[in-house]
This record gives sequence, C-alpha cells and structure tokens, in this order.
Amino acid sequence: MEGPATPDGMTPLRIAHVRDVAEGIRSFELVHPDGAQLPVFTPGSHIKIRVPNGAIRKYSLCNDPAERGRYVIAVKRDERGQGGSISLVDDARVGDTLLASVPENAFPFVETAPSYIFIAGGIGITPIMSMIASMGELPAAPWKLYYFTRSPETTAFLEELNAPELRGRVHVHHDHGDPAASFDLWPVLERSSGAHVYCCGPQGLMDAVRDMSGHWPHSNIHFESFADGSRPRPDDTPFVVQLAKSGRSLEVPVGKSILDVLRESGCDVASSCESGTCGSCRTGLLAGEADHRDMVLMPEEMESQIMVCVSRARSAELVLDL
Repeated sequence: MEGPATPDGMTPLRIAHVRDVAEGIRSFELVHPDGAQLPVFTPGSHIKIRVPNGAIRKYSLCNDPAERGRYVIAVKRDERGQGGSISLVDDARVGDTLLASVPENAFPFVETAPSYIFIAGGIGITPIMSMIASMGELPAAPWKLYYFTRSPETTAFLEELNAPELRGRVHVHHDHGDPAASFDLWPVLERSSGAHVYCCGPQGLMDAVRDMSGHWPHSNIHFESFADGSRPRPDDTPFVVQLAKSGRSLEVPVGKSILDVLRESGCDVASSCESGTCGSCRTGLLAGEADHRDMVLMPEEMESQIMVCVSRARSAELVLDL
C-alpha cells in the first residue's frame, strides 16, 4: 500500500462510499486517498482498522479480490460489543480517513477443491462474499451457500444473493429468533465428500458444524469467527503459565489472553486470527489442564497442544513448550 505509513504500519484510506446493506449493518468502501491501487488480497482476507474512537478492529473484505482500487467491509453495529463497531457505524462518514493495515488471511480459500459448501450466520457472510465473488459467474467447481439470519431485514447483501445467476446456489433461511425454527444442517453434512466447507458465524453455528462434520477430513473444514474469542467469561479466573524452555513464570489475569501476556513479556508467538480458528498460535502443552476454546484442535491433540489466543486453564497452572 503506497502512501505515508504510520509507525505501526497502518496507512490512511479514505471512505469513498457508505451503504446500509441490512438493518444495523453498514458497508464502507475504502480507497487510497490519491487513487492508487491497493495491495492485493485473497478470498477470506481481513484488514485491521483504527475506528474513530481509537480502537483497532478486524473486518473481513467482502468485495472481489480482483479489484485493486477499493476494499469493501461490512460492519454490524453491536450493542453488546466493546464499542468499536458502534464508533465506526455512528461516527465514520464519507470523506473521512481511517488507518488500515495491509490485508491478512486467516481463512484461506483452497482454490483446487472439487466443490464448496459455504455456511454463514449473520455478519459471518462477509468473508464468504469475497470467496463467491472470486469464482465469477462460471466457477470452476460447484458451490452452495447456506446463509442463516433472523429475518430478511437483518440479512446483509440479500439483493446480491438473490440475483438470478445465483439461483439454485444460495439458500437463505430466517429463524425469526425461534431456535425451533433453526435450519437442520445434518442432511448437508451427513455424507463426507471431497467438498471443502467454509463456516463463519456465531459460536453456536460453528459448534454445530464442527460436531456434524467430525467424520469429514479435518483439512476440508474451515472456520472463521467474527467474535472476539478472548472476551472474558463470567467464570474466568487467573492462572499461571510456566515456560519450560526459559523457566519463566507468568500470571494470566482475567481479561487477558495467554497470547497477550506472552507478548507483554517479550515472548514471540506467531498469531493471526486471534479468535481460535486459524491455528497460527498452536503451542505445545506439557502439563496442566487446558480450557480449550478454539475451533482447530482435534480431540486427540488437546492433551498436548493449546491455542494461546483464546484458550485458558482449568488447572491453576499450565506448562507450555516455550
């Protein structure tokens, strides 16, 4: 990305267009202030944005990756969040400048799959929109989207997904807030095939897909969470991590992840999604009982590995292979 970069590597982008794409969901088109091309991104990518209140948040890119002149994001105004989405939706206007990072991808699209099943809930449609756009009108492999929302009014990009050329590939289901009216995904996932499954949405949806796809090849199932998996839970308690190689002992308080504490102590651990879905921060677990909160580890891996971006401890201490 050309232009004056800030010390933390973020670059100013101008808001060129704003559009309400559903009730409580607003899309923003971001362009380079000088009209220059933007760095290439791949389907499923996200960028970090410094929103008007100063917080930094990640948003999936939902336009066609072939476009070099703009990034498009869609933001749900979350009353129960930490204020980032409210700041962006309420305070950002056309012509304003926001600082943005270069694109990263923690939800990569396998372009050689024989077919695709996309499963999205709510605002989880955003990374899948870029995947669908990347395949064009004549995709090399068949695909189908199952998109779950509360109502037509809260369904982002409904007009685009109802386009005649997508007929037969898109199934939109509204439960109107009634759990008994939820869509049954079992017929979709009952038979394992060579398809790759991409799921993004609320935790309950991802848990259901993970449970129903346990008999599929692990490499064919992909998740991305739009929620902050490190957000504290009411029963969280502090614990200690021992770093076996350095002999250091670090306390992990409520409200901070193991990854946060490792960074603050100068311990460099790879990470990307920071929501427990990409697997970048996989770390060896030598002792202690982990409270696994990720969507990556298989049951047979949970005794010896941990995703430090979201998972915590059930025991008073964990010993990590660091």
